[in-house]
Amino acid sequence: MKVYIDADGCPVVGITVDICKAEGIDVTIVCDTSHFFTSDHASVVMVDKGADSADMKIANLAGSGDIVITQDYGLAAMCLAKKCICVSQDGLIYDESNIDSLLLSRHIAKKIRNSGGKLKGPHKRTVQADEKFRLVLLTIIKKQKEGLK
Repeated sequence: MKVYIDADGCPVVGITVDICKAEGIDVTIVCDTSHFFTSDHASVVMVDKGADSADMKIANLAGSGDIVITQDYGLAAMCLAKKCICVSQDGLIYDESNIDSLLLSRHIAKKIRNSGGKLKGPHKRTVQADEKFRLVLLTIIKKQKEGLK
């Protein structure tokens, strides 16, 4: 089991790396050249700037049983097809029961924006959101480790 972080705009990189370090899990931070990360515990993979370049790198690296941290529904869908466990920065676990509706809502939002419409942005990040993410990630890791025994 490895953990991959779609780090472009991800507020839980530090939390994820800290958890993985404590649990003895390899973690890879993937970002484009407009971001800079260093870590004593995580590997950092930098990709060229471009639409979905970090997403495509993660989709190619991740495999069955790996955990992918992303807010991108398209990346989550690709990784779910590879039997990865995908979770958002807010602790939402992507799965077959919700990915189609999430992709549809993304498509509709894009159509609204392309036609000149305005949508509300994300809420301000809270301590509670960080804690929810931490608990969800720890639960996933525990289940994965139990499954490996």
